[in-house]
Amino acid sequence: MTIYDIITCQFAAVIAAYFLDLLLGDPDFALHPVRLMGRLIDLFEKAARALFPKTKAGEIAGGAVMAVCVIIVCGGVPFAVLFFAYRYNMILGACVEAVIGYFMLSAKDLAGAGKDVYYALLSGDVEEARREVSMIVGRDTDRLDDAGIARAAVETVAENTSDGVVAPLFYMAIGGAVLGCVYKAINTMDSMVGYKNDAYINFGKFAARLDDAANFIPSRIAALLMIVSSFLLGFDAGNAAYIHRRDSRKHASPNSAQTESVAAGALRIMLGGDAYYFGKLHKKPTIGDDLRDIRYDNIIQTNRMMYLTSFLAAVIFLAAKFASRYAVEYIGVLIEMM
Repeated sequence: MTIYDIITCQFAAVIAAYFLDLLLGDPDFALHPVRLMGRLIDLFEKAARALFPKTKAGEIAGGAVMAVCVIIVCGGVPFAVLFFAYRYNMILGACVEAVIGYFMLSAKDLAGAGKDVYYALLSGDVEEARREVSMIVGRDTDRLDDAGIARAAVETVAENTSDGVVAPLFYMAIGGAVLGCVYKAINTMDSMVGYKNDAYINFGKFAARLDDAANFIPSRIAALLMIVSSFLLGFDAGNAAYIHRRDSRKHASPNSAQTESVAAGALRIMLGGDAYYFGKLHKKPTIGDDLRDIRYDNIIQTNRMMYLTSFLAAVIFLAAKFASRYAVEYIGVLIEMM
């Protein structure tokens, strides 16, 4: 296979992966690649904690070694699978790459999780809404009222527009399913060990910093595309841009408030604020202005922004991928002429 063939196959595979996710959603089964990543992370965590001393430096080093090992495995396995698949048949390779890429995306499931919270709130079942929102947020949900539940769901859909859809698309457009798997491994590590509690404040530091770096560019692209989406959907795009400029750094993570601030501005609501984690109150700044009360249908509106943002991202990233084929071909011609 030439470099042109590889780019073409990856281009087709990412398109297929995107539409498979929109049509089928993320399948729930024991051997799902992301679940396997989670088991691998748990295995390497236990090994690292056993091998490294239980000091601050030891835990930081152990967490770093764990992260490197996870990345090597999660990048190496799909690379090997695709290497042999492509070597056997180019079409087979593209199909396998599409399936692997499909597992890395979660637009339909993210929207579905938001809808589950919305319908529970709409039916007046606050306990069920708390249960549903607890499946997609890290904070304690037992104290949340209906407005707090809706706010948590909007924040999660907005934040995961980048983490769950735009960022995987970004990395798959660059390096196919292999780089998509590496990104997903980094993101999964952060969700498992990136906590600032006694157990992970040191051990999870490397994984958390790695996730911050991996999401730095995609989260900002996602925020800009979400502003465009808010305009196309008839929301307050001007306020979205204003709140993004003002509040996009109001978060412990350098990336999480990027899309949250856009959603808050577009819907003219206030997000963020204090929240309980593991029974402990964490003081957090608010994002956006309280121009309108939070409403249940803000969840559905955020879903719509997520879908359109992901579509715009797919179009732009894939257009760049397609253009890169001709750029590589043009460079090849220039080299031959020299």
